[in-house]
Amino acid sequence: MELIEFWTACSTNGIVLTHEQVQLFERFHKDLVYWNEKVNLISRKDIQNIFERHFLHSLSILKYYTPKEKAVVLDIGTGGGFPGIPLKIARQDLHCTLVDSIAKKVQTTSMFAKHLELRNISVIRSRVEELSLDASKKLQFDMITARAVAPLLSLVSWTLPYLKKDGNFVFLKGGNLDEEILELKRKYPQTSTEVIPIEMRGYPMFYDEEKKIVIVDFVR
Repeated sequence: MELIEFWTACSTNGIVLTHEQVQLFERFHKDLVYWNEKVNLISRKDIQNIFERHFLHSLSILKYYTPKEKAVVLDIGTGGGFPGIPLKIARQDLHCTLVDSIAKKVQTTSMFAKHLELRNISVIRSRVEELSLDASKKLQFDMITARAVAPLLSLVSWTLPYLKKDGNFVFLKGGNLDEEILELKRKYPQTSTEVIPIEMRGYPMFYDEEKKIVIVDFVR
């Protein structure tokens, strides 16, 4: 996929990007290709497919879920900045905190954000299960997201203290999730879970590979 094809794919699926935003994706793509040779951020077999496998996949969230204006977002296990940085480029009103446990990835992803001149975005080094944010800021996140990081129960258990009462978990997952949902429901019966197969017009691979968006609502 080339840049123009990526832009068209986004528009076709209701994700509207300005010329300036597309330029940011182009810059991010170049940075990611260059630095992935030095720091293992994404699989090398995906290096020719960054626009669809990483950018479009991350942005698929916006096809099915609309964060509120100026929402505060936590992206756990972000790796090279996914889905956090693509979401931030597309929705620059968001306030994003990206977390990963590997120092090299955190340093590189932080550099990406600075090079893209994105405001209201920070990258923190921490294991998700040991995440410790300022106590005065707990329950500050409107949306907590992750891409292929851990089972649903672990993701929710690790970060529940940081979710606002009216917030949502919005995860990118794959495969059969029946058992994960049952485990989550047993531990947290007050959750409701919506599983949405990703169907991006013109790109059936997401559906064929059983890529899904999982929205978890926690009633308290």
